[in-house]
Amino acid sequence: MTRFIDLLARIIVGRPWTITLLLMLWSGVAVVGYVAPHLVRDLFVSASPEKQSFAEEVGDPIESPNVDPFSLGRADVILVIQGDSFFTSEGAKTLREIAEELESLDHVDRLMWMDRVPILNIFGLPEPLFPRSEASEVRFQVARSKALSHPLVGGHLLSSDGKTLLMMIELDWFYVNDDADCTDGLKRVAADVCGRHPEIDYSLMITGRVPSYLTAIHTHEVNQTKYQVIGYGMIILMSFILFRGITAVVVLALAPSIGIFWTLGVIRFFDFQDNPFNDVVLPILLSLIGVTDGVHLLVSIRKLRVAKQSEKQAAMNGIREVGLACALTSLTTAIGFGSLTLAHHEIVQEFGQCCVIGALLTFVAVITVIPLACSTPLGRSIHLGHEDGLIDRHLGRVSGIVDWVLKRRTLLSGTAIVSTVVCVLISGRLRPDERTSNALPPSSEAAKALVHMDRAFGGLERGSVSIHWNNNVPENSPQLLTVIAEVDDLLRSEALIAPPLSLRNLVDALPGDGALEERVSMIELLPPPLKRAFYQPEFRQASVTFRVQDLGIAAYGPVFTRIEQRLIDIEASHPDFEVQLRGPAVRRWRSLYQIVIDLAASLGAASLIIFVVLAIVYRSLRIGLISIVPNVFPLAVTGFYLVVTGQALELVSVCAFTVCLGIAVDDTIHFLTRFEEQRLLTDDIDLAIRRSFTSVGTALIMTTIVLVAGFSTVMFSDFRDHRIFASMGALTITAALFADLVFLPALLARFMPATPRANSLVSRTR
Repeated sequence: MTRFIDLLARIIVGRPWTITLLLMLWSGVAVVGYVAPHLVRDLFVSASPEKQSFAEEVGDPIESPNVDPFSLGRADVILVIQGDSFFTSEGAKTLREIAEELESLDHVDRLMWMDRVPILNIFGLPEPLFPRSEASEVRFQVARSKALSHPLVGGHLLSSDGKTLLMMIELDWFYVNDDADCTDGLKRVAADVCGRHPEIDYSLMITGRVPSYLTAIHTHEVNQTKYQVIGYGMIILMSFILFRGITAVVVLALAPSIGIFWTLGVIRFFDFQDNPFNDVVLPILLSLIGVTDGVHLLVSIRKLRVAKQSEKQAAMNGIREVGLACALTSLTTAIGFGSLTLAHHEIVQEFGQCCVIGALLTFVAVITVIPLACSTPLGRSIHLGHEDGLIDRHLGRVSGIVDWVLKRRTLLSGTAIVSTVVCVLISGRLRPDERTSNALPPSSEAAKALVHMDRAFGGLERGSVSIHWNNNVPENSPQLLTVIAEVDDLLRSEALIAPPLSLRNLVDALPGDGALEERVSMIELLPPPLKRAFYQPEFRQASVTFRVQDLGIAAYGPVFTRIEQRLIDIEASHPDFEVQLRGPAVRRWRSLYQIVIDLAASLGAASLIIFVVLAIVYRSLRIGLISIVPNVFPLAVTGFYLVVTGQALELVSVCAFTVCLGIAVDDTIHFLTRFEEQRLLTDDIDLAIRRSFTSVGTALIMTTIVLVAGFSTVMFSDFRDHRIFASMGALTITAALFADLVFLPALLARFMPATPRANSLVSRTR
């Protein structure tokens, strides 16, 4: 490996024009990724057999009635109207005008609100919930009571207190010209109507699937530029403060910038650019990785220049000194990132793949661009300001830490091992969770409307219980309503489940007395759109729908568990029926445990591979074992922090843990690499540790300061996921520095034997 690094140094510095040409060619490839990625992407897209259609898989479909089922859950946009005047003459008039104005828009295909619900009576006669505006106050109050008791309105389109009303809007996408048509444009139309009725005080909000998506995308795009500029600016500022030389800062910033440019261009060949982590987190992450290795390389070259070596000699010897460590850190970082591909979530997999690509390309940029720049006339002044460096001037004071550690090696070694084990055990108490609002800025209208929907309607997201029966159940069997009623009662018994909606509600609303089972024939009297919303006899299927709040999937875990257990009891009582809990929230709950499995698999696989790599490279199982503590301790501390602060294990946490492992191991590798070099020169372990610290201490502290500063900038993002990622990163890197300055020297001093092979190994390396 040493010979390879020596050959690499001679090629990079000895053939600058060849390397420069290769870098320019690769930059051209990246440019193609920005301009026309399909030119490369199409080369790797092989023709795949077309997917078999559903009809081909299951045979000819059963013929169904040509009826558009009624639905309260398929709206693209929801207009949330709050007020106390719905059931007044002027209030009703305003609502009708809002509905008419919205329906007149070309891009509004359908609008559903309480005055548009299907007629629900056995004679099919018009039965409007809203009287005309000239109706009396008494009639409006009667209409209010009627609406609240209506099975499709009360708790679904009108809140139980009668103060929040929903207008469910479906869009005609052919006429949608821009994003505003789906959000502000709709709200503006409603606001204009309200402006014509100043005596009516209505508060308007827009939410739903489309506005939430657009809000997330818009915030993402704003953060993409804003926090990249802030992050890069902070890195440059901190680098200038630490290096005290403008030339050094320019050279340091050049390498990660090129690495990021390459990465963001290359990932477009794989169509990964739309991943929510790639535009904000990935560039800053790669800049931090590049700066970490760049600082170590640049510090080494500056010291060699101060020692009167020429520009080319210093650049070449700088690669020889830290090239191996940089290669190892890039390899282990890529391993840590690559372990994310073991996850089952597509976003996490893509992010892991992009990080692997970025880590490798950034290493190439650092190991080539910095030595090339330093071997040119630019390198003549690269060492200026070295003697004024903030860290170098105070490194002597920090060096006292090493002496203090070496005197207490046994105590600190035991503390390192015990504290790591304790923090790992406590971190095991982390429980997975997920909320829809996590993807939205808390100050956004979509997020606020989501909170209001939870409070007024029991949630926005819908779930369902699907009921199937076999051929033993005759058509119009009373047993069907019995099973539906049992499911309905079960759902109503759970406080976190909003009142369900099913055939039972519709049949109960029809006139007549008698037990529910005796009224099964009334199903045929229901309007076809209503009946087919909850009952498809040709498929032997019925459903019961319900709403869930955005409290987090963890809060609904026990609820869904109880419901599924009792659904099993219902199936046992009715063996001809199959009852299943379904819906997006239910699917996320069922797969939630996968987050923990993904994290364990990612960290376990990465830790094992990194341990094996270090043991092989350093040819020492002992060093591989010693490296486990300073690498695991930072992650364990972060997990301990999450538990103590009451946070949950989320998708972003899984990414952060694995990414932080890849970064935290970097400083450990630089220290161990220098320690192994010094151990070949002396049999005194303590002296080797002191020399190692003197050699890499400046770079260790510099990289930690720069990394923490870079992560800290993302903590001001509007995205909660970005803030969590940044806080975990900053805490992990800080804990990693502590482990490398305190625990690692103590463990090396306590468990590493002296090496009497120094002279022969030194002569062999020469």
